[in-house]
Amino acid sequence: MAAHSDPRKLGEFLKARRARLDPGKCGLPGTDSARRVTGLRREEVARLAAISVDYYTRLEQGRVRASAPVLTTLARALRLDDDQQRYLYELAGRSDDLPRRTRRPAQRVRPAMRRLLDQLTETPALVLGRRLDVLAWNPAAVALYTDFAAIPADRRNYLRVLFTDPSVRALHLEWEHDARDAVAALRMEAGADPDDPELARLVGDLSAQDADFRGWWGEHRVNSATYGTKRYRHPLVGDLTLDCDTWSAPDDSGQRLMVLTAQTGSPSHDALRILTSWNTERPSTERPDAERPGTERPDAERPGTERRGTERPDAPARDSTTRPRSG
Repeated sequence: MAAHSDPRKLGEFLKARRARLDPGKCGLPGTDSARRVTGLRREEVARLAAISVDYYTRLEQGRVRASAPVLTTLARALRLDDDQQRYLYELAGRSDDLPRRTRRPAQRVRPAMRRLLDQLTETPALVLGRRLDVLAWNPAAVALYTDFAAIPADRRNYLRVLFTDPSVRALHLEWEHDARDAVAALRMEAGADPDDPELARLVGDLSAQDADFRGWWGEHRVNSATYGTKRYRHPLVGDLTLDCDTWSAPDDSGQRLMVLTAQTGSPSHDALRILTSWNTERPSTERPDAERPGTERPDAERPGTERRGTERPDAPARDSTTRPRSG
């Protein structure tokens, strides 16, 4: 049975913890105005936790009982260690809901996904993992988007790049539409794994850095569209209208292959061929998996494990973050 809650002590604990945090170290933007409180303000904690200021205020005042998902985001926002997190849940009367920390295997590109990616030489393609992390890419994707190898592995995330890289943001002619769809796709994934600490960190970082993300995340909109159209304005070849399709791996890895193509004979097709031809002499900027942090070895390749069935590049189920095409 869960412990009895103590709203008054919970509020005191929350206030004490936010008073000990440095806004700059929490990724919050600087301000020229003098701070009248030590540590974080209530609205800053609410922003980091992606909850409303009113809801957080009522938590500190002991006027509302926190749900388990809210406690998870507050623990991350207030940077609680394991003991402090356990204490937080006990004060909230939800010790039975305390997430059991299990080390998740690092993500590693499935061999079938890699083969498909390697065969796509004239069209941009990415392998996306959990939380829309960018796991692999081809030279055409570098030519269109950015040099993913230059991004630290723990920050190599499609949504993070979309919101924080000015050049990628400017590339999208319909950035708001594309960004909102990506947020909705991440929100749907969060429903399946709400206790993922890396997901909480991603949401907290983007909530603190971008007001649009913060607002759209709070809308709880979800999206599982598997295909759509994206419009770009590339600094080298001009405007591109590309069909974006993604396919899910036929296992529980959560990996998706995202491919961008243009209609044959169209101006976008010609521009894309010019763009990718400039990169044919360049090797793929993807590092070998063994050298890249945050990757996992499939069961079939781990010593002491047996291959399940015969692996083949079957046509996987479709999944994406983009706008459905009409017609």
